[in-house]
Amino acid sequence: MSKSSLLIANGRVFDPGRRIDIMGSLLVENGLISGVVGIDCPSDATAERTYDARGRLVTPGLIDLHVHLRQPGQEHKETIATGSRAAAAGGFTTICCMANTSPPVDNRGQLEFVRATASREAIVRVYPLAAVTVGMRGNELTEMGDLADAGAIAFSDDGVPLRNGRVMRHALEYARTFSRPLMPHCDDPDLIAGASMHEGAVAARLGLRGMPAASEEAAVARDVALCGLTGCRLHVCHVSTAGAVEIIRLGKRRGFPVTAEATPHHLSITDEWVAGVRWDGRGEPYDTHTKMNPPLRSEADRQALIAGMIDGTIDAIATDHAPHAVVDKEVEFDDAAFGITGLETALGVLGRLVARGELPLDLVIERLTSGPARVFGLPYGSLVPGAPADVTVIDPAAPWTVRAEEFVSKGRNSPYVGQTLVGRADLTVVGGAVVFER
Repeated sequence: MSKSSLLIANGRVFDPGRRIDIMGSLLVENGLISGVVGIDCPSDATAERTYDARGRLVTPGLIDLHVHLRQPGQEHKETIATGSRAAAAGGFTTICCMANTSPPVDNRGQLEFVRATASREAIVRVYPLAAVTVGMRGNELTEMGDLADAGAIAFSDDGVPLRNGRVMRHALEYARTFSRPLMPHCDDPDLIAGASMHEGAVAARLGLRGMPAASEEAAVARDVALCGLTGCRLHVCHVSTAGAVEIIRLGKRRGFPVTAEATPHHLSITDEWVAGVRWDGRGEPYDTHTKMNPPLRSEADRQALIAGMIDGTIDAIATDHAPHAVVDKEVEFDDAAFGITGLETALGVLGRLVARGELPLDLVIERLTSGPARVFGLPYGSLVPGAPADVTVIDPAAPWTVRAEEFVSKGRNSPYVGQTLVGRADLTVVGGAVVFER
């Protein structure tokens, strides 16, 4: 029996990367995966601690490529410490944090601050992104080489669409030089100015100014074309429209190095929620917790995202976890901040889609593990022997009701509050250490 060992026993061990899906046990020793008992290690393997995973799914640790941790500058909304604990409660062992903090992460000093704070205070792995442009103003490129050297995993001005096509082209060319992907927020700022929700029949009924799907699609088309021109890896943030899915699909067919992510909320709910139409039939219209950017779209768009998941157009599921203070949401809909907390509800939202037969469970797990690891070239997302022992144990069938007061995150801004979800993390292990246990 090894020191610092853990045997996760009697579960359904599922590793998409290795194509392993068996009933059995997983052995963790000294912070590393020893392997599946009876396949990679002896069938009589023992450990200092045994966790009974009967009736549960044992997977590689979940990876989220798109999280807002708000630190530095907006610690009243979230911190690296609280966000990492919310991640652990949601089953995530690795999260990538966006650069649109205050001030933004646009220089080595800011990036090193995030990394140092994470090393002291985070309980999961935190990889920072850096801004594409100085101050996220869209004009002058950041010192990408210096930021890549300091540990930036990718570059993004998320939250601020990059309007200037020439700047975008140069950013892609430089990012390719340093082997980092660019991760744009795709929108035409002029088309969405002053808008609060998706442009369509629901917005017309509610009297709210809408964001047309064409705004996202035009920007995705430009950036995918520039991806093909420059050969730089392009990862499209939070895809939300049918047209954007088709453009990305076409880019992949042409051999462009383009990848994409979708969020649990865009995969599961529509703009009807803004009008108060919920799963359980109850809800007030103009609920600011349904205000997000990109906005909740139509059912046709949602179905296109599902199809894009199934055919491989969409490579990863990312939460776009965007916590806000109560005062940011308890205002008129037009004045409310965009954003939704997502780390702690992701598995339950996706589990509901699985229960309804809209997505297969194995696909969901792949898009939360080996898929995102592949997109950013991360050394995680697998249960291969010798890999870092990042493991998530999931109860895939557990129904539970979302209660804001139970969130670990500082954010309470979720449209799912009061709704019943299916599935949640019961155990989260990072580097062999248990960081969350329900």
